[in-house]
Amino acid sequence: MADFNWKGIDLNLLIALQALHKTNSVSKAAERCYVSQSAMSHSLQRLRKLFDDPLFERVGSRMEATDRAIELSSTVDALLNTIQSEVLLSKRFEVDSYKGSWKIGLTDYAEQMFGPMIFDFIKQASPRSQVAFFNVNRTNYQQVFEEAKLDIAIGCFGEAPKLYGTELLYTEQHVCLLDESVLDVEQPMSLQSFVSVEHALVSSNGSLKTAVDTKLAELGYTRKVAIASSNFLTVKRLISGRKLLCIVPKLVARNAPDVDSSLIAIAPPIDVPDFDIQLVYRKGKELDDKHTHLRKVITQAVEIVITAE
Repeated sequence: MADFNWKGIDLNLLIALQALHKTNSVSKAAERCYVSQSAMSHSLQRLRKLFDDPLFERVGSRMEATDRAIELSSTVDALLNTIQSEVLLSKRFEVDSYKGSWKIGLTDYAEQMFGPMIFDFIKQASPRSQVAFFNVNRTNYQQVFEEAKLDIAIGCFGEAPKLYGTELLYTEQHVCLLDESVLDVEQPMSLQSFVSVEHALVSSNGSLKTAVDTKLAELGYTRKVAIASSNFLTVKRLISGRKLLCIVPKLVARNAPDVDSSLIAIAPPIDVPDFDIQLVYRKGKELDDKHTHLRKVITQAVEIVITAE
């Protein structure tokens, strides 16, 4: 390091780089850094010269990051977090006396299945803290991360961008849920029986078709979808007392309310792919004491929920 020429290196440029990456806008990045738009444009020019890369290219009204900018952002995020937590802040994080808030993004499924247990675990360790749950999904979780400054997100998000780290919590399976008091089907269920009854389905965007319908079409079948809802609890109440069938995650079926005691779960007669429940966080935060504690709490809470009888 002693031989490195630091002349002309301004660490404020790293802050500008992160602001540009998070906002995709020179003007918004300038606002975030409390500088003029011309000053931010000048910083961008210096960054391009420093890294010998365009870093951000205009696409319509947005400044889209190049592969080099995305790669740098992950490293810079970790560096700035280290400076903040280990250099500028000397006070150690004490979980039992923490009075701040925990901001957790959860999909509809994750909040219903794990929200209460996660809350209990957090409050047991930090009784004076507050917990805020934010609804996220595969398409909006990155935006919510930035706008709400989430600590972590839980759900099925697929492959995450380089800016984020992920941990697999567990892999979920699917079952068919129905009310055996009003809908009599043989077990194991045949494909003919499956398509002969009306279906309810869970759809975040209101669509009346899913990948199941595509698979059925390949086999020469169609099913009768009567209703779509964005909420698993609503779908379970719809099924109760009605001649409806719904494919749901196994954990959702197992946690049916007592009032739905006649609901049963059986194996679907068609292959429905499993899905991974992930824990997603911003890279650079994984060594932070608060973040390490939260990941541990969430992992323990999820483990208890999925192993409970």
